[in-house]
This record gives sequence, structure tokens and C-alpha cells, in this order.
Amino acid sequence: MKTVFVLFDSLNRHILGCYGGTRVPTPNYDRLAARTQVFDRHYVGSLPCMPARRDLMTGRLTFLHRSWGPLEPFDNAFPELLKAKGVHTHLVTDHYHYWEDGGATYHNRYSTFELVRGQESDPWKAMVQPAWEELRRKYHERQTGANDPISKYGTHIINREFIREEKDFPSVQCFRHAFDFLDLNRDKDDWFLQLETFDPHEPFFAPDRFKEPFKTGWNGPIRDWPRYGRVDELPQEADELRANYYATVSLCDYLLGQLLDYFDAHDLWKDTALIVTTDHGFLLGEHDFWAKNRMNMYEEIAHIPLFIHDPRNPGSGRSKRLTQTIDLGPTILDLFGLEPPAEAEGRSLLREGSREAVIFGYFGGAVNVTDGRYSYHRFPVDLENQEIYQYTVMPNHMNQPFSTEELSAATLAPPFSWTKGVPLLKIPVTNRSPIYYNYGPGALLERDTRLYDLEKDPLQENPIRDPEIEARMIGLMRELMERNEAPPEAFKRLGFGSER
Repeated sequence: MKTVFVLFDSLNRHILGCYGGTRVPTPNYDRLAARTQVFDRHYVGSLPCMPARRDLMTGRLTFLHRSWGPLEPFDNAFPELLKAKGVHTHLVTDHYHYWEDGGATYHNRYSTFELVRGQESDPWKAMVQPAWEELRRKYHERQTGANDPISKYGTHIINREFIREEKDFPSVQCFRHAFDFLDLNRDKDDWFLQLETFDPHEPFFAPDRFKEPFKTGWNGPIRDWPRYGRVDELPQEADELRANYYATVSLCDYLLGQLLDYFDAHDLWKDTALIVTTDHGFLLGEHDFWAKNRMNMYEEIAHIPLFIHDPRNPGSGRSKRLTQTIDLGPTILDLFGLEPPAEAEGRSLLREGSREAVIFGYFGGAVNVTDGRYSYHRFPVDLENQEIYQYTVMPNHMNQPFSTEELSAATLAPPFSWTKGVPLLKIPVTNRSPIYYNYGPGALLERDTRLYDLEKDPLQENPIRDPEIEARMIGLMRELMERNEAPPEAFKRLGFGSER
């Protein structure tokens, strides 16, 4: 078996033509849909970026025990399971979070890997004394980093000075490296290629030709990086931000088209699996918000695209099964004839069966559940004073270790069934933690529990009150939390009591 797995970041399902989108022409996603099984009810698990990838690799939900962090020693990551069985696994990515403290154990699970530099705030080019005054004049004041020389904005401003031609763009380079891999190996057997690009994640930076169809008449400085939070921009400024997202989606569509051309030219459809998806969506002003992390997990964030081509069972169609990110690892293992590890909650999508419901969320925020008809978003009664702990033996945050202050309050928790006998550090979360105001409890701008009828209200504009439906959704939520072996305080913080 041979498999190409394409992972985009922040690709909005509802933008794609094959999912009903009309704002951006996406001929190559539509072309992909015509050759694959298209999943109509596919959802996220843990968010944001690295928690989603841990779910994907391990087949387990992580957000009830851990925030952004490395793979743990007891985690069974599918690339390493494949590697142990003689399958060569190769990662091509420009997703620089893999090289930070909170992601540094992920890329090493592959047989080989390539990192393309320069996306977003990747600390890439060493410009010791930049001409900040001149450089910052090019950008809107909200994405300059003010006078902070180490802000995420400042790093990006420097990176961008070295991305001038289309060939320089990191996502373009990722696809070029992937074609190099295919040129070398397409006639061999037993390999897995993960082609992963940060695009269309913000900042929405694409070659000019992709922006041309979406020009807004904006004459101000570069405006392509929205804040995480409520929309407070003038309409023309918001239009410019959206237009730059559309341009980046168009770039992704073009690059996907090149891969489909390669499959056609070399007839890879007959013996090579192809999976295309994303980690989560991104709000572009819907519900009066930009981005993710700060608000309720609306459908635009949680309901994501998925396409699968299995050469042993080719053909197109639409699947109404309820699926989520944790199913991808077991599916990839199944393509190579391997069973998922015993602790995996995910199921191979190559086999029959559907879920009654799925849960998803951010560590420290709401627990969310959907059965495909209703979505229920239950927030803790008291976000600021909730009892919550990180369970880990790899105490790293996104880009720094846990502080000695955090670790000084740690105790030792007994093993969970999925930690292979390993006890864990149980570290209290406080408002001094780096996650607290990033994507933890202190980041949330919406905090009220809601129930939506997705059939009657697909845009989630009008929460409903129905005690009978709410009770059923709570039952589904609790059952899935118990199956995940959520710690006792995870139930208590939601008002369920401490008993599992």
C-alpha cells in the first residue's frame, strides 16, 4: 500500500464548492470530491493545532487531560507504528510548531522529515538590526508588534522580506518537496507521505495572482492577519481580511490541483490512497468573531472537510456517518493492514459503522457534543475558579517548559489505563499559566451553555431551550467522557458531580 495524506490548516469546509461554498471558486477540491468518498459529518476533536495532531496521531481525544503539548512516551503514534512494520513514513511540512517545545516529539515519529521555513512567526531569518521603522510602515498597526522586537508580528515581518516570488512561498515549496518524494518513490511499495501545509492559516499571505479576483479596493497597509476576538474593524478593513483568506484558499486549491494532476499523469489512483482534510476551521466574522479559541466552538470551527480515496475500493460518494479527527489514525493503519492500538477511541473509516455522537473542545473550556442534528456546548459554571489539572510527563507548553512555579505544585497521579502503567504529573492550572489567556479559561469571550438545532438553524443563530433534548445530549456527553476516562474533576467542573 502507498498513501498520500494532505493536511491543510484552518481550511473552512463551508468555503469549498463541493460543500456548498460559493464565495471562492475551488475547482480542484470539487475535482477531488468527484474521485473520493466525501464525508459530510466530520468533526474536530481537541483544539487547537498540536492537540488536534495528537488526536490524529494517537486516535485518542486529549483535551480533557492536557492542553497543547508534546506526544507522551506512552502515546502510540500511527507513523511510528507503521515504521515498526516496515512502512517508510515521510513528513513534508512548513508547520513550524512541530519544532517548538510543545511539538518537538511529533516529527521524530516519522522515518524521515523535511521542514520548510518561513511560515507565520517561524524564527527563521537572523536579521540582527532590522530597519523597524521602515518595515512596519508596510503593515497595518494591528499587525506590527508595536515596539516589541520579539513579537510574533515582528518575526513574520522579517520572514516576509525573504518570500518574494511564488516559488519562495512555504506551501509551494512543500508541494515541490512532495513531488520530489513521489518522483523517487512512486514505483516502490509500503510508504506513507504526509504533505502538510500551514496555509490557509493566518496570516493570509498568497502570491498576488491569487489575490486578483478578490480585490476590495483597499489602499491601506498590508491587512491580512486578524486578531483573535470580536470584530471591531470597519467594513472595508474586514472585507480586506476576508479577501486575503480567500486568496490563500485559492492558492491551496491550485496546489491541490497540481497533486491531482500528478495522480492523473502517473495513474496513482490505481494503487495509492489519498486522504485530504484539515485540523479545524476559522471564523471570518461569522457570529461577530474572528478566528478561534476565544468563542464558542461554532460549526465553522468544528465541522471540517474530509476526502478519502481507497484504491482497493475506488469511486465517489457522500458519507453521512458521524466521524472525527481521532478516526484518521486508525484509518491510515487499516490501509496498511494494521489494527489500531488498544487504547484508541478512533475507528477505521474503511469499515462499516457510525457514531451516535462525538465530543470536542479546548482544554479548560466548554465540552461540546453533537449527534449531527443537535450541538450542545456546556461551559463550566465558574471558569475562573474551576478545579482543573494538566496530566503529563512531558511538561512543556507551546513554546516554553512549564515554569518551576507550576511544577512546584505538581503531585503524582496514578496511571490511566492508556498510560501503560506510567503515573503522571498532575499540575494545577492557574492564571499564571501561559495557556490561561491564550486558549485556556481566561481567553474565552463567550461562556454560556447553549443548545442548537443544526437542521433548523445551521448557522447557529438561535439557541433553543428543550430540557428533554438537553438531557439526552448531556447523557451522550457523559458517556463519551467516561469512555475517554476523563478525570473526576472534568465531570465536577461541568456540574455533573465528581463521580464518573
